Amino acid sequence: MAKKNDYIEKIEKRLDELIPIKYPQKIYDSMRYSVLAGGKRLRPMMCLEACKMFNGNVENALDVACAIEMLHTQSLIHDDLPCMDNDDYRRGKLTNHKKFDEATAVLAGDALLSFAPNIILHARNLSENTKLSVLDEFFKAAGVDGIISGQIVDLDSENKKINRETLDYLHTYKTAALFKFALKAGAIIAGAEKSDLNKMEELGQNFGMAFQICDDILDEISTFEEMGKTLGKDKNANKQTYVTIYGLEYSKNEVSCLLNKCCDIIGEKSEILNSIINEIRDKINC
Repeated sequence: MAKKNDYIEKIEKRLDELIPIKYPQKIYDSMRYSVLAGGKRLRPMMCLEACKMFNGNVENALDVACAIEMLHTQSLIHDDLPCMDNDDYRRGKLTNHKKFDEATAVLAGDALLSFAPNIILHARNLSENTKLSVLDEFFKAAGVDGIISGQIVDLDSENKKINRETLDYLHTYKTAALFKFALKAGAIIAGAEKSDLNKMEELGQNFGMAFQICDDILDEISTFEEMGKTLGKDKNANKQTYVTIYGLEYSKNEVSCLLNKCCDIIGEKSEILNSIINEIRDKINC
């Protein structure tokens, strides 16, 4: 049975192989700095595990999983920019624009956004139809029907009172979109049925919402050493979260309910996905 560390080792090795060091070196250094900065690698891991759940060959999903991590990293680079969330640290290290400069960070994000789908296009051992299906999911998740809409609503919510519908929209598009993509991509590569793809989308939605609410809770109760990023920024920007609107206990209960739904979908099909869920429970004692 595959272990999380086995997946992470595969992902880290392949990410290093996929992004070369060549002229103009500064842009490749900038891309590699953020992509290879560590992190939990949840999204590519979930892609690989979804492929395994439906009896697919995990090796065939590896390049797609790495492309998903590149897309995620691109969103972090841009999210940290002064014109966005204006953060100095990510994964315990200086953000890209602090390590290099703002223009380079913008270009590194742009480069990854175009680099990632090219990796999918040339992924090994995948049929053309499979690649097209995965790319269709990629562009939905990466574009205005995905994380871009989440980001613009997030920015527009500063210094405003928002209702639950808007908050759920923000979390669905800014956070859950990439989890849905990761799980569906792995299932697509495995040749899963439409009904199974729908289940993976539901799983990604519930997990993404739980993950974001958990992140909001940790922003209140955790430390920089644990999170690797500046805490309290949402509060300082007067952004509303589940915690600021409903309080800690309600938010913990919401996470627990969402994770229970995830467990119902997964059942006993994946020890790794269940362990990820249990780790989130442990972080906030829910």
